[in-house]
Amino acid sequence: MIKNLKQSLILTFILILMFGIAYPLFIYGIGFLMPSNSVGSPIYKDGNIIGFENIGQSFTDDKYFWGRPSAVGYNAASTGGSNKGPTNPDYLIEVQGRIDTFLVHNPGIKKEEIPSEMVTAPGSGIDPHISPQGAYIQVKRISAVRNIPEEKLKELVRNNIESQFLGGSQVVNVLKLNLQLDELK
Repeated sequence: MIKNLKQSLILTFILILMFGIAYPLFIYGIGFLMPSNSVGSPIYKDGNIIGFENIGQSFTDDKYFWGRPSAVGYNAASTGGSNKGPTNPDYLIEVQGRIDTFLVHNPGIKKEEIPSEMVTAPGSGIDPHISPQGAYIQVKRISAVRNIPEEKLKELVRNNIESQFLGGSQVVNVLKLNLQLDELK
C-alpha cells in the first residue's frame, strides 16, 4: 500500500510539473515568439483600442454592416456555441427571430437569399467574419441610411475580402469593414 501511495504521489508531482508549469510556459513562449497573434490583434483608432481583429462585435445599427449573431453575447471570456441542434424547437424559434429581424431591416430581401451565417451563431460565438455575400446583401440598407451609392459600398466590400488561412473560403472582417465605412464620404 505504501508503495502504491508513493508511486501515485510521484506521478501526481510529475503531471503537475508537466501540465501545470512546463506546458503553460511552452504556450507562453510560443505567444512570445508571435506577439501580434498572442494579444488578439488589437485594432486602434486615435490611439485607443476599439476592438480586436479576431473577436466579433455587435453591430445592430442600420448604418453598419452586421456580423454573425453570437451565442455568448460576443464575450471572448466565455466563447462557445449554444449546443442546440438543428431540430431543437427553442433554437428554431431563435433563428426565426433573427430571420424576421434581418428581413425587417433589409426590405426587399427574400428569406431564401439570407446567407446562413447572418442568422446562425458560429461555434466560437465570436467569429468576426462574414462571407462576401453576407456583406453584399446589406449594401442596399446601408446605402439608403448613409446616402452612399451602392456601387461605392460594393467596392468597399470587394476591397475588404480576405482569404482564410490555407486557402479557405473568402471572408470579410466586419469591424475593419465598418471602420472603413465610417471614413467614406
